[in-house]
Amino acid sequence: EEYAAMPLQKRYEVVAAMRQVALAHLDEMCGRAVAETGLGRIEDKKIKNRVAITKTPGPEFLEPVAQSGDDGLMLMERAPFGVICSITPCTNPTETIINNGIGMVAGGNSVLFNVHPSARKTSAWYVGLLNRAIAAAGGPASLLNCLAQPSIESAQAAMKHKGIRLLVVTGGGAVVQEAMRSGKRAISAGPGKPPVVVDETAHIEMAARGVVAGASFDNNIICTDEKEVVAVADIADRLMKEMGNYGAYRLSVNELHRLERELLDAEGHINRSFVGKNAGELLAAAGKRAGPELRLLFADVPEDHPFVQTEMLMPIVGVVRQPDVESAIQCAKRVEHGYGHTAVMYSTSIENLSRMGRVINTSIFVKNAPNFAGIGAGGEGYTSWTIASPTGEGLTTCRTFTRERRCTLKDHFRII
Repeated sequence: EEYAAMPLQKRYEVVAAMRQVALAHLDEMCGRAVAETGLGRIEDKKIKNRVAITKTPGPEFLEPVAQSGDDGLMLMERAPFGVICSITPCTNPTETIINNGIGMVAGGNSVLFNVHPSARKTSAWYVGLLNRAIAAAGGPASLLNCLAQPSIESAQAAMKHKGIRLLVVTGGGAVVQEAMRSGKRAISAGPGKPPVVVDETAHIEMAARGVVAGASFDNNIICTDEKEVVAVADIADRLMKEMGNYGAYRLSVNELHRLERELLDAEGHINRSFVGKNAGELLAAAGKRAGPELRLLFADVPEDHPFVQTEMLMPIVGVVRQPDVESAIQCAKRVEHGYGHTAVMYSTSIENLSRMGRVINTSIFVKNAPNFAGIGAGGEGYTSWTIASPTGEGLTTCRTFTRERRCTLKDHFRII
């Protein structure tokens, strides 16, 4: 209520203060996140956080709509929900907090963060940092709130609390389903399993560089990262050779079999101790040493291989050969598992790119670049770390976190 009573200009000042303090502590937040969670790479987290801080839309996205006619004037504006519960993941803890935080307060809301327990210390520190900046800018001192001991139970309690008007969930399938059963409106960003297709018309060197950059980004813990590669057979060998020139290592048959045993259990579940680790640590488990320049492991495998069918959350991908581009597109659709999240294609054929875009039907479709270009890192457009494919909002912004209100005036205020 205190925030709602403030002038709209205050939202711009609050968001500017959040951006400023976040940028000033960029290195520290990335170091804290890696130290606490044990996931990812500090240098990649700096990229992720920087685009979240600088390219998340603010109040300027909330332009009103007016329509005048013979019957008078109609005005539509975006109003806040009130208190939003944001459930955040351990894979993108600070990125999601600043992205959701800016979007939600830009929309006039306050936020309760139920963060992933394995990132609770970093998250609580960050929310405190942002709150102090908000207060210094003249905003409410506790506009953002973070539970000290977050858990599944605390998330369930927040979902049922009568003071919570909207749920925003960035996480795995289980918590998404829990939110969607809550009886409240839920904006849910579920799992992703993005395929990358490389056809025979592609610039192979560019494709190889992009595949390695995308599939190794933050050690493949992000839902938008490339999880498997589908290559037309005519160029598959060239592609894999070029990938080796950009920091990727092709596993031998023996190394592949050893990693199958190390990275997966008998039921096919991933070994959590390897999630988010560097490629060199994975290769060491196969009995081979590598330098820090190694970014990605890959293997030439069939479509039904577990490294293709399973979201590994580590820098290792399967490369699947297909006889032609149509087969490659259909294979990509199958291995994406219908999540509708993200996909990429390398091709110089407009026809092939258009066909892939129609068939794959994902919230994000990137052409001739790593998937992270689709969220504003090296590509045009704004950034979102809550990509709501299950509930249809796609890349969320402050508009997503508001409700539409209409005001109608009969017969007056038309001046022509």
